[in-house]
Amino acid sequence: MYEAAAAEFGGIDVLFNNAGISPPDDVSVLDTSLEAWRRVQEVDLTSVFLCCKHGIPHLLNRGGGSVINTASFVAVMGAATSQISYTSAKGGVLSLSRELGVEFGRRGVRVNALCPGPVDTPLLQELFAKDPAKAVRRMVHLPMGRFARADEIAKSALFLASDDSTYVTASTFLVDGGLSGAYVTPE
Repeated sequence: MYEAAAAEFGGIDVLFNNAGISPPDDVSVLDTSLEAWRRVQEVDLTSVFLCCKHGIPHLLNRGGGSVINTASFVAVMGAATSQISYTSAKGGVLSLSRELGVEFGRRGVRVNALCPGPVDTPLLQELFAKDPAKAVRRMVHLPMGRFARADEIAKSALFLASDDSTYVTASTFLVDGGLSGAYVTPE
C-alpha cells in the first residue's frame, strides 16, 4: 500500500493513523471477554503500530515528515463507564507516539498523538438519542458546553501535518474542549 502511494504521488510526507472501534462488549475489566479485549487491541493499537512500522521508512526516505496517531482523551483520564480495552489501547497509542517521536525526532520525523474529546457524529447522536440522560451526563463535564465538530478535529490534524508544527513531536495533542482539564464546569 505504501509503495503504491509513494509511486503514485512521488513520496509520502504524512501518515494519519486513525483507527478505532468501541464495541458494546468492551466494558468493565470484570465483564470484558478476552476475545473482545483482543479484537479492540488489534484494531485500535496493533493497526497503528503496523502503519508506523511500514510507513515511517517512507518518511525517512524523504528526509522527514509527520505522523499523527489518533488516540483519545480517555488515554489521559479514567471513567466509571468503563471501556477497558479501548481506553487501554488508546493509552498504548499515546505511549507509542511518544516513544516514536523521541526516537525519530533527530531524523526529521515528528510523531504526535491527537487526542480528541467526544465528537458530534451521527453515531454519537444516535447513541444519545436512545438515552438523553446519558448525553446530559456527558455534556456537564465539557467546559465549552458542547461536543467537538468533526471539522475541528480535522483542522487539528492538519496543523500537526503542516509546517506550522515543525517543533511539535512526542506530544499529547488534546483537542477535547477542556474536558481533561476540568474538575467542575460552569453552570
